[in-house]
Amino acid sequence: MFIQTETTANPSVIKFLPGERVTDSQTIEFLDEESANGSPLALRLFQVGGIEKLSLGADYIEVCKVDESEWQHLKPQILGALVEHFMSGDPVFVDEADGQQSADRQLEAIDLDCSSELAVQVKELIDTRIRPVAEQSEGSVDFRGLKEGIAYVEFTGGAFALLAGVKNMVRHYLPNVADVCDYRDVLPKPGLETPEAKAIQNLLTDNINPAVSGHGGHISLVDVREHTAYIRLEGGCQGCGMADVTLKQGVEVEIKRAVPSITSVLDVTDHADGQNPYYQPGR
Repeated sequence: MFIQTETTANPSVIKFLPGERVTDSQTIEFLDEESANGSPLALRLFQVGGIEKLSLGADYIEVCKVDESEWQHLKPQILGALVEHFMSGDPVFVDEADGQQSADRQLEAIDLDCSSELAVQVKELIDTRIRPVAEQSEGSVDFRGLKEGIAYVEFTGGAFALLAGVKNMVRHYLPNVADVCDYRDVLPKPGLETPEAKAIQNLLTDNINPAVSGHGGHISLVDVREHTAYIRLEGGCQGCGMADVTLKQGVEVEIKRAVPSITSVLDVTDHADGQNPYYQPGR
């Protein structure tokens, strides 16, 4: 069995492509080992150790490691666990219906619009014009729904590199769509309700964003998990050649000083879509 891997913009996250169907087209997230009890696959992976969370998609397993783990040691163990699972014939879920119900509950909680006229138009555009291109990159783009004018789509395989092009095409043909975002951006993020997240948000609002706004920039807090803060650079900061310096020498230092429990600050910005893009996939 040959399992492919894909790096992501987040150095703590790697996608594993087993060449097998994983879920019934939905993305299901497991935040810890306890939540994985209904999935033999997810449970087997958490038992490897060093894993912060998992996401199971239609044809991939996305693994986010804890800061203390190193991919050179963790990756072979994950590959071994995946081979063992798929060779054993065990199901992804104890009851496949349970997995589908879990995904359905996520969709219901998010309350995405999939039936309005605009939603139907977005889905048709993706199905007829965008997915064929994604398939040439050995990936797929699937429409998941609309919320507040934003189209949420699920990218798999090599399709992640097409995000900027997908945004441009959808907004060109359907100007009523405000933006196109990764489906995971709309999933609930309980980490944003923690005291650490609120302290970071106050720091951004009161100190950091007033400073970067003079350059047309803005920095948003995306999530806080364990001891890691995930931020997104927007406006003039997105695609700026000095973004890495701004993060490492400015924002990260200030966040760690204000919230000592935070040991890592990761930038999840798609800099390739900015006005002065410097990020290149695979960098």
